[in-house]
Amino acid sequence: MSLLENVRRRFARPPEPVRAVLADPDERVLAWGALVREGGWLVATSRGLCTVRADGTTADDVLRWHEIGHAKWSAGADGGGSFAVTPLAEVEPGVQARQPVRRYVLADAGDLPATVRRRVDETVLASQRASLPGGGGVLLVARRIPGQPVREWTVVFDDDADRADPAAREVARQKLADLVAADQPA
Repeated sequence: MSLLENVRRRFARPPEPVRAVLADPDERVLAWGALVREGGWLVATSRGLCTVRADGTTADDVLRWHEIGHAKWSAGADGGGSFAVTPLAEVEPGVQARQPVRRYVLADAGDLPATVRRRVDETVLASQRASLPGGGGVLLVARRIPGQPVREWTVVFDDDADRADPAAREVARQKLADLVAADQPA
């Protein structure tokens, strides 16, 4: 990409259908990429990630930044590529489960990959992997949630079956309690 194209992209306004779907006047479009198959755009806003159809309607709810467990970008040779985004859903207080991966193929990604990475990374304040009895594991994560004054600690089991195992749940609960206690100011 030439320097001129880079500058043009940096200062370009989002397409009108993208700007039109913002319901909150405080929400800003940060980056967008043109979707290949469906048409429309994958859009990063100050609230999260969403898809916007060419007719200006949203294809799904905004996936807020703290609800993204993992986002992997695979770049193509032509400025496009694909995103594999793993959403998280709270299945009970303090426990999140990975949801099915959402895949997006982009013809032109622009600043979207860097923006998504930065926004997701900014929500994660601390994370620690812990082993469970029987060989499984959990990820203990402290995230910054917009509008909440304190960080929120959650457990994400590597295997959903471990969530049903009482021994694994107790170990995960204790490890999380220890981290939360250590995180509290004295």
